[in-house]
Amino acid sequence: MNSCIFCDILTGKVKSTPVYQDDQVYAFTDVNPKAPVHVLIIPRQHVSSVMDVQAKDLPLFTALYSAAQKIAKDKGVDQNGFRLVINNGPDAGMAVHHLHLHLLAGRKLGWPPG
Repeated sequence: MNSCIFCDILTGKVKSTPVYQDDQVYAFTDVNPKAPVHVLIIPRQHVSSVMDVQAKDLPLFTALYSAAQKIAKDKGVDQNGFRLVINNGPDAGMAVHHLHLHLLAGRKLGWPPG
């Protein structure tokens, strides 16, 4: 496998600002935020993309979404709203090939995105 910056963050090789962590999930602030609140939520297990998720991996989504709920509450954006985004592939803007959710909030988000 080629070097993965998110795996490097998980090992501490690359520094990050943690927001949440447990045995399955690590979340940190995005270094190039697109909203006042922009948190990346990643599985500790390397999964390249949503297209690589198999049935055995489905509990991972429960862990990711549970983390997103906790983060939204901790950041105080659970009531006014937030957006969860999973990009897949180059046309969607996927820059790091490690499954991750973007939690965006803190301002009115337009629709459609992109």
